[in-house]
Amino acid sequence: MPEAGTPPIGRLAIVGLGLIGSSIARGARRYGLAREIVAIDRDAGVQARVRELGLADRVTGDAAAGVAGADCVVLCVPVGAIGAVAAEIGAHLSPGAVVSDVGSVKAAVVAAVAPHLPAGVAFVPGHPVAGTEYSGPDAGFSTLFSGRWCILTPPEGTDAAAIERVRGLWQGLGAIVETMTPEHHDLVLAITSHVPHLIAYNIVGTAADLETVTESEVIKFSAGGFRDFTRIAASDPTMWRDIFLANKEAVLEMLGRFNEDLSVLARAIRWGDGEALHDLFTRTRAIRRGIVAMGQETAEADFGRARPDGETAAKG
Repeated sequence: MPEAGTPPIGRLAIVGLGLIGSSIARGARRYGLAREIVAIDRDAGVQARVRELGLADRVTGDAAAGVAGADCVVLCVPVGAIGAVAAEIGAHLSPGAVVSDVGSVKAAVVAAVAPHLPAGVAFVPGHPVAGTEYSGPDAGFSTLFSGRWCILTPPEGTDAAAIERVRGLWQGLGAIVETMTPEHHDLVLAITSHVPHLIAYNIVGTAADLETVTESEVIKFSAGGFRDFTRIAASDPTMWRDIFLANKEAVLEMLGRFNEDLSVLARAIRWGDGEALHDLFTRTRAIRRGIVAMGQETAEADFGRARPDGETAAKG
């Protein structure tokens, strides 16, 4: 255990300085969670911006060199690239190091990363359920995870001390930490995140096709519902392509259930079954109220997450 006043992590290496990675760096610095922060990103432009923003003590594009001597490594790259990154850094990790990630899919990430990690290095996958539609190092802010869930999915037999180290990092960033199996995580997130994103991409794509016929009326008269869909559909395309391919079994299962329920809803509309419609809308309204009651939603900008002085939102 570190002494009182000593950062709980000696050297924290963050691979990928987008929205999530840069927010971890900002938070770790603000809350004193690491003695040294190393930022690793292949993009020279991102490296330069991270230096300008002062997000890390050291910035490099060499992942192998960047993770050397790190006590904790957090992989903040798209899930489709995470296996290659693990292969690149595996031999350079120090004994006793803990590796984590921030991917929205967990079973596929465990399968891609675990084989590349040497004995004595623990893997504790994580998923902070937080974000905005913006990306890049300028988009991050230290309070992004405050009051949000972070799900840890350690494989069976993972060292308890390693799990607690990662739990401590996320709690230090303000997150509420939950633990579950990778498979259960993927099923839960398929219905709460992945399928909603798929629906948003699809409906906005349909509207884009209609726009040429209606002379921009779709955009001109966008109501709240469609506007909210466009926010979701503005998410990073590479990240979401990888998520759907990596979690396809759970997504297809939830999508099949959604299609069945949609058919029931269409039948109720066709046959004028107002009672069935009212019952459904009443049940769904209760779920919405539950989400708000748990503090997981607000109408305020950036989901109500306050930005400390000097941290401004990126403009999309």
